[in-house]
Amino acid sequence: MNSEQLKTSSQRWMNAALAAFAGGSKSYDFAVHHAGVAAEHLLKAYLAGIHPALIVDGRHFDSLLHATGLGSHAAPLTKVKTIGLADAHERVLKLLPRKIPIDKKALEPLADARNGVAHSAIHDSTQAEAVFTICLRLADPVLEELKVDPASYWGPYLVLHDKLVDEQVRQERVAAEALLVKARSLFEQRFGHMPRKERDVVLAAITSKPMIMMGRETPKTCPACGAQGWVAGEVNVQGVAGQEGAYLIPYGFHCAACDLEVGSKLLPHLGDLDEEILLDDDPYDYLGDEPPVDEDIYRGR
Repeated sequence: MNSEQLKTSSQRWMNAALAAFAGGSKSYDFAVHHAGVAAEHLLKAYLAGIHPALIVDGRHFDSLLHATGLGSHAAPLTKVKTIGLADAHERVLKLLPRKIPIDKKALEPLADARNGVAHSAIHDSTQAEAVFTICLRLADPVLEELKVDPASYWGPYLVLHDKLVDEQVRQERVAAEALLVKARSLFEQRFGHMPRKERDVVLAAITSKPMIMMGRETPKTCPACGAQGWVAGEVNVQGVAGQEGAYLIPYGFHCAACDLEVGSKLLPHLGDLDEEILLDDDPYDYLGDEPPVDEDIYRGR
C-alpha cells in the first residue's frame, strides 16, 4: 500500500504492455492486460499518496487496520483486500474531476479487455489500439499529479505513446466536426424556411426542458445551431469547509433543435461544453450532511 512501490510497479507493467503492443497483434492480449494492471497501480499510487485507506476495501476491517497503521492487530499484509481498477478510477475521478479525461463509461473498454484476458483469455484484438490509448490518456494526468517525469515513465516508448494519443485526438476532432456539420444541416432543414420571430417561438418551446433525463442538467448554448441545449453531468462538491460549492461535471450534451448529441469522449472538442459549471444548488444536498453551525448564531449573538 506504499505509493512509491505502486508507481514503480505501474511503470514495470506499462513497459511490458508497450513492449507487447509493439510486438504486434499476436501479443495484444498481453498488451491490454498489462496496461490495465499498470493503470490500476498508477491510480492506486495517487490514492495511497493521500492515504493508504483510500485503496482498501472499506468493508474489510483487517485491511483498514493495515491502512491506518494498526496492522499488528490484523491478519498478514498478504491478506489485504484492495479496490479494483473501476473503483480506483471512480475515487480518483472524484478527487480530480477536471483533470481526468476518461470518465466511467469511457473506462469500460479498458476494464473489460483487462478482465476478459485475465479471467477467460478473451479479448477483441481489433479494439486493442483504442483500448490501449484509453490507458495512456488516463495515465498522463495522474503522472502529472504524482510529479513523475513522463520520459522516465514511458521510457523508450515515449514516441509510441505520443503517436497513439495524437492519432486518437485527431480522430476525435474529426468526429466532433462531423457531428457539427450534420446538426447544422438538420437545423437548416427544420427551421431555415421560417421567419425569425416564428422560429424563435418554436425554438423556445422545444428547447425549454432537458432531454437527457439522467443525472443533473443545466442549459447551455448549442455550438452547432446556437439554440439552448442541455448539458448533463454529475455533481461534485468542491471547496474548503464552510465554502463548498456544487459543480456540474459534464458527461453529455443534447440539443433538441438540431439533434446534436455528444458523449463525454467528444465534449472537450466542442468549445466549452466540458467545462465545469457552478450550480445554485446547496452543496449539502449532495454531501448528505448538515452545514456547519455558526456558533455566534447558535448562541444567539
